[in-house]
Amino acid sequence: MKLYKRKVFDKIQPYLGDETVIVLHGARQVGKTHILFYIQDWLLIKDKKVFYYDLEYPELLADLNRGVEVFVSDLAGKGYIGKEEIYVLIDEIQYLDNPSSFIKIIADHYKNIHLIVSGSSTFNIKSKFKDSLAGRTTSFEIFPLSFEEFLEFKGISTDPSLVTSPSGILNLKASYTEFVKYGGYPKVVLEKEEEKKKRYLQQVIDTYIRKDIRDLAKVEDINKFNNMLKVLASQSGNLLDLRSLSRETNISLPTLSKYLSILEETFVIKRISPYSKSPSVEISKNPKIFLFDSGLQSILWLNSFQGSHLGTIFETNIFGELVKNFGRQTVHFWRTKTQVEIDFIVENEDGSILPLEVKTNFQQFSPKVVKLFCKKYKIESWKIIGLEGNKIEPNGFYPWEI
Repeated sequence: MKLYKRKVFDKIQPYLGDETVIVLHGARQVGKTHILFYIQDWLLIKDKKVFYYDLEYPELLADLNRGVEVFVSDLAGKGYIGKEEIYVLIDEIQYLDNPSSFIKIIADHYKNIHLIVSGSSTFNIKSKFKDSLAGRTTSFEIFPLSFEEFLEFKGISTDPSLVTSPSGILNLKASYTEFVKYGGYPKVVLEKEEEKKKRYLQQVIDTYIRKDIRDLAKVEDINKFNNMLKVLASQSGNLLDLRSLSRETNISLPTLSKYLSILEETFVIKRISPYSKSPSVEISKNPKIFLFDSGLQSILWLNSFQGSHLGTIFETNIFGELVKNFGRQTVHFWRTKTQVEIDFIVENEDGSILPLEVKTNFQQFSPKVVKLFCKKYKIESWKIIGLEGNKIEPNGFYPWEI
């Protein structure tokens, strides 16, 4: 199996060998296991002693559930000697009965054991992670492939001398169209047949429902949960109206709030808040809702891939790229009481803000609203993201330029 380097490895690498536990968390099948294998190979090249545990195997899970002493004893049986420095990689750690206690004991009492763990559910599923891990972990969110990674996985050159030519831009447009259509799940990207791509994403959905939702989150009415997922997929990029969603899905408001939190904690959706320095003047508190992956959205919503761009699917894809590049907490939108709206507002680390409008075709864009926003907040820079039509200068740019 070829191991591809993910961009997040450059962020992880400086922490390898630290006393804190490294935690990789994200949705199912976004490549966490692949990253663990890549880390394992990198450590072995550095002549480090590495042990790998996959808790999908019931016998390994049973051993680790018996406690840290049994775990250390098992390591000794595999060649661990005393207090030597070792690296232990544990995949799917959320399956442990009490994963936070396990991590806490290792972090506090076995500082020579460098633990690197992955979990398909975040540590916010309170029923599984009860102890505070503050100061003991360094967490990294893993998302589906970015477009840059998509190109690498597909073996497409990103040499600037090639991609900036007219033919290079046409090739990038074709690649990005494919990226929007099928999304960024690694196995989907590498699969060549469309029917197999569809079947694989359906398997991701089914496994997620069966393991994370039914087993971990203890959701009882799976049919209602499934229906809610389809409705949310159809509304990706729209304002979230809880009362309307409750009526449409026949799910009570308290239960709906619980389900939405689970979906966020398992990296399926994200509620983004409106950007405002004057809440009394601008829109109410309703967030927008987005899925993280455009391919997954298509299968959940339409049960097929779209041959042409639907605006909402393209916008979902751009949202995913913004999150991968800037972080989940930096992306907002702007909307006034008169329903004047800008698709995305990105808050940069230096405190500056960047308004972004998304159109499948540049010629669909009118600068009136974004100029209103810039005047209101006294900023000069804004961008329009498009894929088709004539690129608008100097503010227009293609998605791969994010």
